[in-house]
This record gives sequence, structure tokens and C-alpha cells, in this order.
Amino acid sequence: MYHQPRSPTPTPAFSSLFTPKCPFNINRKLFLLVPSKPNKPPTRASLPRPSSGPAQALISLLRSVPDWADTVQERGMQKRRSLYTHLNWRDHRSSLRHLRHVLSSLSSRVILSLVPPVLFFTAFAAAIAAYNSAVILHLLPEFLPLLRASTLPYQLTAPALALLLVFRTEASYARFVEGKKAWTKVIAGTHDFAGQVAAVAVDGDDFPVKHALLQYIAAFPIALKCHVLYGSDVRRDLQHMLEVDDLAVVMNSKHRPRCIIEFISQSIRLLKLEESRRNVLESKISCFHEGIGICEQLMGIPIPLSYTRLTSRFLVLWHLTLPIILWDDCHWIVVPATFISAASLFCIEEVGVLIEEPFPMLALDDLCQKAHKDIQEAIATGNLIHARLVAKQNNHSEEHSPNGWPNS
Repeated sequence: MYHQPRSPTPTPAFSSLFTPKCPFNINRKLFLLVPSKPNKPPTRASLPRPSSGPAQALISLLRSVPDWADTVQERGMQKRRSLYTHLNWRDHRSSLRHLRHVLSSLSSRVILSLVPPVLFFTAFAAAIAAYNSAVILHLLPEFLPLLRASTLPYQLTAPALALLLVFRTEASYARFVEGKKAWTKVIAGTHDFAGQVAAVAVDGDDFPVKHALLQYIAAFPIALKCHVLYGSDVRRDLQHMLEVDDLAVVMNSKHRPRCIIEFISQSIRLLKLEESRRNVLESKISCFHEGIGICEQLMGIPIPLSYTRLTSRFLVLWHLTLPIILWDDCHWIVVPATFISAASLFCIEEVGVLIEEPFPMLALDDLCQKAHKDIQEAIATGNLIHARLVAKQNNHSEEHSPNGWPNS
């Protein structure tokens, strides 16, 4: 009746005496390719950083002013310019223009874009003045030096800074003038080209081709304008000028101005013209190619970056050391002096940077619209004058007989 003591249940072993023939380096490669989750090294974001919150907030606060200034500047770059009229020129030379310019300073994108550097250098000058005042009043340890220096280095380097700013602004203005001349040639070439096509006498079968050719010529300046201006809506600008199928071809093209030129070239070949007249019309296309070349050159090749960087670095070093140079003569007046110097010199440099890209400074929208209206008006006027002269010639032939005596 006695039960035999139950032997303990053997624990199953998970090991095996089987040795795989597969070499060990393959398993190591597999482990390297698919690492286990616990052995995954912690990323930088997963590491505990107790000071990341305040530091990130401080960086965001310091970045808020430059980001706001850049937003204001880019909004001003996309602002639509308008052509001057007689009223605009009268206000431009008015004796009250200085007062008007001062009162509109807070809305100037040039001045608003200078808020970050001017505030920084003014605050730095205030910090230098506070440090020197604390050293003079023995509020700091005696081994700390008083930050002051001779004004002789500034007297020697001031002409160099002036030349840098002048040459920088002159180079930017030269680019602005070149862009303006390029667009003047494009608009003048568009008028001339459209006039030549409008003067061509065609039969009824070629009239749709001639009408489409005039539309292509008027559409080229708009396509070029959208090509050089950031944020332009080429579909919206061309939808009332081109047919739906033609607009689809233009929108699918990588280079839309050259696509318009191809439309123009193919339309000229379809017209039934004399060879001499066809060669004259095809020679007008060279003006469009030249305009594209100049605009793309101005867009793709800025003023040498080494010159721009040198000017910027010179300005920064100049205003970082300005409070130290002026301390002996001005003391706390170095703060407003630095503010005035930074606002003046950085404003000159900012104007040079803005006009370096000339096309946002030009009234290209008004130029293209004016060219389109002028072409339509010239075509309508030409047709009216032609009809008037034909009617006058018919009246003259009816009033006089072939032998020169008036009809009875």
C-alpha cells in the first residue's frame, strides 16, 4: 500500500549535441544584418537630455526674429511692381518725399530685414559698455582688462570698407541695368515681330495660322517672365492667350519659353510666304533667344561669392570691434553710435544684395500686359487703316474714268 517516491521530472534541455556544419561567420553576418531590438544602440533623440527643452526654446526664440525678417523680405520680393506714370513721377520728385520716406520706414522691407543684425550689434555694444563700466567701478576682479583700443586701425581701414560697399553696389546695379536692357529688347522685339506678321497678306486658309502665330508672339514675354520670377503661375497667365491643347504642351515642357519659340517657328513654316519674307520673320526669333540667354545668365551667375562674403565679414568684424575702438571717446555713446553705423552700412549692403537679382525689381507683369495690349491695338489699327485706304482707293477709281476725264 505504500507508494513509491515519485522521481523528479527531468527538466527538458534546450541544448543539442548536434553541431551545425555551417561556418560561424555566416551567423555573425545575419546578426549584423538583423540586430535584435534590445541590442540596438540608442539614437541621439532617445538619449535623455534634460537641458534639450530650454536650449531648444532659446534657439527658437533667437531664430524667431531672423525668420520674421526673412519672411517680410521674401514677401516684398514677390510684390508686384507697376510702371511709373506722370503722377508717380510727380510724387517721386516732390519736396515732401523725404518726410514721406521717413514716415514709411517701418513698412520698408529693406529696413525690416536689417532688424536682426542691427539689434545684435547694438546689444553687443551695450554689453561691452556695461563690462567696461563694471571694470571702471571695480565691480569685477582687478585682473580683467578694460576693453579699449586706438582709433588708428579704423582710420586706415575705413576707405577699404567704403570701396567694398561702393563696388558691391555698383556691380549689383550693373546687373539691374543689364536685366532692364534685356527686357527692353524683348518687348521691342515682340512689337516688331508682331507688326511684321500682321503686315503679311495671307489667304483664308492661312488666317488661323497667322492668328495663332500672333498669339504665340504675345505669349513669349509672359512665358519668359514666369521663367525668371519665382512663384509665378504660368497657367493662369497664359490660359486666356493660348488654346487648351497648346497650353497643355507648354505646361508639360521643361523649358516653356523655348517651347513657345518652337510654336512660333513651326507656324512660320506653315504660312505660304515668299522665301525672303520667311527669312525675315525667322530672323526675328534671334531676339527671343538672346533675351533667354541674358536672363538665364543673370539668374544663374551671381556676383562672385568671394566678394560678397568678404564684404559681409568685413562689416561684421568692423561692428564687433567698433565699441572697443570708440570707448575712450564716447563711453556709453558707443551704443547709439554702433546702432547708427550698423543701420547705415548694412542698409547699403542690403540694397546691393536685393538688386543683384534684377527681375523682381522690374515691373514685368505690367510690361507683358502692356505689350499684349499694344499688339492687339496695333493689329486692330492696321486693319482699320487698311480697310480705310482700300475704300478710299475704290472711291477714287469710281470718280475718275480711265482716260482722265471725270465721269458724267
